[in-house]
Amino acid sequence: MTQKLFVGGIAFATTSERLREAFAASGTVVSATVVTDRDTGQSRGFGFVEMSTVEEANQAVQALNGRDLDGRSLKVEISKPKTNGGGGRGGGFGGGNWR
Repeated sequence: MTQKLFVGGIAFATTSERLREAFAASGTVVSATVVTDRDTGQSRGFGFVEMSTVEEANQAVQALNGRDLDGRSLKVEISKPKTNGGGGRGGGFGGGNWR
């Protein structure tokens, strides 16, 4: 069963491939993605790495959390499941009678 990791503190120059290389020493990397701004394409400073097993993911957390990569200290932790709360576009105006 694969396990996704959250990786914070990524240097703006770090690529998804560089992230994959760093995590490969801990096991099989299924995917590695540096999250970028959709308008500018610039790194947002965090990303996700998916390891092939829970054991490899735990090994990666132990090995890489706090480690320097491209001049920045990484924060590596098991990714929390996505929730359906918050972030909605609320608002709107009630159906008042405009005269």
